[in-house]
Amino acid sequence: MLVRDAFYIDGKWVAPSGSETIDVIDSANESVFATIPAGTSKDVDKAVRAAAAAFPAWAATPAKDRGEFLQKITDGLAARAAEIADVISHEVGMPRNLSEMIQAGLPTMTFGDNAQRAGSFVWDEEIGNSLVVREPVGVVGAITPWNYPLHQIANKVAPALAAGCTVVVKPSEVAPINAFILAEIVDAARLPKGVFNLVTGVGPVVGEAIASHPLVDMVSFTGSTRAGKRVMELASQSVKRVSLELGGKSANIICDDADLEKAIPTGVFACYLNSGQTCSALTRMLVPRSKLAEVEKLAAATAETFTPGDPFAETTKLGPLVSEVQRDRVRGFIQKGVDEGAKLVTGGAEQPDGLEKGFYIRPTVFSNVTNDMTIAREEIFGPVLSILPYDTEEEAIEVANDTPYGLAGGVWAGSQEHAIEIAQRLRTGQVDVNGGSFNPFAPFGGYKQSGVGRELGKYGFEEFLEVKSIQR
Repeated sequence: MLVRDAFYIDGKWVAPSGSETIDVIDSANESVFATIPAGTSKDVDKAVRAAAAAFPAWAATPAKDRGEFLQKITDGLAARAAEIADVISHEVGMPRNLSEMIQAGLPTMTFGDNAQRAGSFVWDEEIGNSLVVREPVGVVGAITPWNYPLHQIANKVAPALAAGCTVVVKPSEVAPINAFILAEIVDAARLPKGVFNLVTGVGPVVGEAIASHPLVDMVSFTGSTRAGKRVMELASQSVKRVSLELGGKSANIICDDADLEKAIPTGVFACYLNSGQTCSALTRMLVPRSKLAEVEKLAAATAETFTPGDPFAETTKLGPLVSEVQRDRVRGFIQKGVDEGAKLVTGGAEQPDGLEKGFYIRPTVFSNVTNDMTIAREEIFGPVLSILPYDTEEEAIEVANDTPYGLAGGVWAGSQEHAIEIAQRLRTGQVDVNGGSFNPFAPFGGYKQSGVGRELGKYGFEEFLEVKSIQR
């Protein structure tokens, strides 16, 4: 068992102000994998004040030099990729053969991208008699989730540091050990003291203390829409800048002329990745009514290849959910689908055979789902696919947009032109057409209740900048 008993504040490991600890549970076997300190508002205050004191010097550090620090962090992440992948597979349950590429690989790419951007970004421009300059926003509070834990930290910390901001990070208490590894890498890179600070604890204590602290200039939050509303409410009291990446209930429109043999298996994977614990998961598959039987058959066949099991076993394609609470929540949604009259094609709420321990769920497919059913309206965050039949393309677009969310979407059509035409009518922050893959350098974020602002690439970097005009 791993024991972490200190926070990283002002360039050193600091004992917590309180004595409470939090157990980190191994999602595959329900044992205690690690313990971490439960932070308090005093710990947050110490971290924020360290970040505020460090800000002027860090903001004044040449951007090229900041980029060199980020490159050292990039190299440190790459060197410890296998360890990071192991830890996150224990914490979250993603199969180990995917964790190193996704859970460890994406943060490394993000730090590397921002290391380069710091030195190449154009910081000022001439507009008439004005010099328009871009400057770091200040102290950033980063509050992050458990599903892609280090990736979400990197999406905030890397661009914030590159922009000249200082940071206080609160990782999810459910999956925090990867954040301690990052703090060790930061320490080894000899980042100036106070520039990066780490405090662990629960959201209602540590998260709320960050969001409401008067010296925090910006809060960047990823998590549920409910929690995001609370962050926005607290931040509004001091008119902080807020960036939110929240929930989703994303639709995948399969057009009448789509190649079903490609579209359906790819769509099932886009729903089941990370056991469905992905905010941009394509959980609503909209299909022509005339193709419903064929789609059901293909979806069931694909779903049944997602073998649940130990994330460290080579044959596992579907790891456990992150916690008992999450498992019970997903089971409740599956039962709700049955109760409301959806057709259960495969899966169900029962524990998978031979897996008595661990937070496992059967890969599940529902059909004949209508958009007023609970499983079509609410974010489930588990391996549960809802197939909704439609009669016309116009109806499919209307149903896809009939949601309070707007994070992601998918379109499969006989041509790229047709798919892009539909994609442009979806009220979402990103759309994959004909199996287009995730781009870690393109903007990521949502419309409506899926959030405010963007992460990744140039657009994510610019979230951490203020704009000043100097008239001459």
